[in-house]
Amino acid sequence: METKFTRPLPDIAVTADGTQVQGYASLWGAEDQGGDIVEKGAYGASLCRLVARDECVKMLWQHDPAQPIGIWDEVKEDARGLWVKGRILPDVERGREAAALVRAGAIDGLSIGYRTIRATKDAQGRRRLHELELWEVSLVTFPMLRDARLAQKADAALLHKLAAAARDARARLRT
Repeated sequence: METKFTRPLPDIAVTADGTQVQGYASLWGAEDQGGDIVEKGAYGASLCRLVARDECVKMLWQHDPAQPIGIWDEVKEDARGLWVKGRILPDVERGREAAALVRAGAIDGLSIGYRTIRATKDAQGRRRLHELELWEVSLVTFPMLRDARLAQKADAALLHKLAAAARDARARLRT
């Protein structure tokens, strides 16, 4: 079952200016640097409560509640984890800075702010998070879960590799 929060998207084009971002903020079954492991479905009830209250998950800069930098238009659980898609607001000073850092590839981490509702310890002493109240997803320099990243950077790297491969193939065909 997929649970998600979706905000109607404004009529804007997706651009390469760093203001449109998406990626996985959390991955099921992956151990973070603190030894926590989020179980599949841990955010579902929280997302449903947010929708029922007409509230949203906040987009913050480095978990600082005094620095909102954008809007998450879509937050959903899927087979892989917690996927987010949103817009960094260029009208906010810190938003402009964040977009420039994302564009340059200096910032690509995502991190969640939450309250634990239900967790257990496994045989290795790691915390298994079964239900979480999601408050915010931040753009961060160093995510607690190393693989919680913006997809934009990985997608751009893949496109560059594909373009280079195509150039190489064309060059070989000419010779």
